[in-house]
Amino acid sequence: MTTLYCARWVLPDAESPIEDGAVVVEGSRVVGVGRRSEVSPQHAEAEVRDFGEAVILPGFVNTHSHLELTAMRGYLEREEVDFFSWLRKLTSARLEMTPDDLYVSATWGAVEAARAGVTCMGDASDAATSSMRALCDVGLRGIVYQESFGPDPAAATQNFEILREKVLRLRALETEEVRAGVSPHSAYTVSAPQLHLITEFALAEKLPLMMHAAESEAEARLLHDGSGPFGENLSRRGISWNAPGTSTIRYLASVGVLHAKPLLAHCITVDEEDIDLIKETDSRIAHCPKSNAKLGHARAPIARFVDKKIKVGFGSDSVASNNTCDMLEEARFALLMARASQSKSREGHWLGAKTGLEMLTRGGSRALGLEAKAGILVEGGPADIAIVGLDGAHQIPVHDLSAALGFASSGRDVLLTMVAGKVVYEDGRVQTVDEERLRVRMMEIAKALGGEQRPK
Repeated sequence: MTTLYCARWVLPDAESPIEDGAVVVEGSRVVGVGRRSEVSPQHAEAEVRDFGEAVILPGFVNTHSHLELTAMRGYLEREEVDFFSWLRKLTSARLEMTPDDLYVSATWGAVEAARAGVTCMGDASDAATSSMRALCDVGLRGIVYQESFGPDPAAATQNFEILREKVLRLRALETEEVRAGVSPHSAYTVSAPQLHLITEFALAEKLPLMMHAAESEAEARLLHDGSGPFGENLSRRGISWNAPGTSTIRYLASVGVLHAKPLLAHCITVDEEDIDLIKETDSRIAHCPKSNAKLGHARAPIARFVDKKIKVGFGSDSVASNNTCDMLEEARFALLMARASQSKSREGHWLGAKTGLEMLTRGGSRALGLEAKAGILVEGGPADIAIVGLDGAHQIPVHDLSAALGFASSGRDVLLTMVAGKVVYEDGRVQTVDEERLRVRMMEIAKALGGEQRPK
């Protein structure tokens, strides 16, 4: 079946708006993009769907999330002043969740993403099979990175074998749209020998690798001289740590992780040498500005990443630290934060709405290594699209299309989300799963996390 999707605007990329445009979808592919008057006659038998005052553009890419933690939205507010305490409470609560809790939590997170025009996600998960099932059931595209933990070098081989078994099970669930990856969690939770084993495994098996890196001052102190809450925690557990006396990025280079061209989430505490290393090794960055700010971790130098032409996309992180998965809002926050921090001399790249939209789509897919499968709207490409309404009181008038999207719109303006030619979200509901059942279960999980007894 062929369908002609029409709107006031089509935005194949941030630089090329098409007025009175159309996108033709046949099966899972886009077979036509252009002005309606030119495209329509070539597909006279196609069903026509006209969205009027709206824009059709590539679906949004969320490069870094933790879907399994969706049930913890707002649960850790009081702990946010102390990152170590925040992590400790999160870990404790996560261990109390049942396998079905984790699946429901991940699925609800994927529902939220689909409602906001997200078509592709890079999700890091300890319960990766639950997250992969969630993405598949909702109908999104992406990579699910199986997390690995273990700061004790003596347990590196054992921890790696556990990871390898989990990845084997995860790969059995792979589809055309969703694939498996690996995620050694961070420099402060995974020992150097374990990092080496995981990197070699990822390279040998051609698995994408993602890692939290240079996220906090506490992490920087651990790497520099072994002090701070992370160093104290290792000492209490009797785990030896020889601080390398360098930055996280240089440490990851020294243990070989950057050979895997990893996706590095956060990259806040980085200097010019670190940024050059990221560029030279073709490593990528998931920029998570709202999570960074909410946890008090400061701001990553996104303008420098853009100047260096590093592959970078936006990430929401978990809603435990962000509270929403709205990538239009994430992009706006990133642009405004970057501008607010620049000097009056306008040093560095002045980030405009077009740059933000590029990072939200094609930039995100490049960061995930999925540039041919996501974040694009081209003839012959995947039919992954978002349609955003432009007739809201907060949007009219539209003098500049990119600005209307980047500075005035949000996920609530999304009218339709499509992945591989299948409509996932439309008419105010996700079409692929039972939202009401999930809503009830989420309320049950929230009560349990809050200390109330589960219903029998």
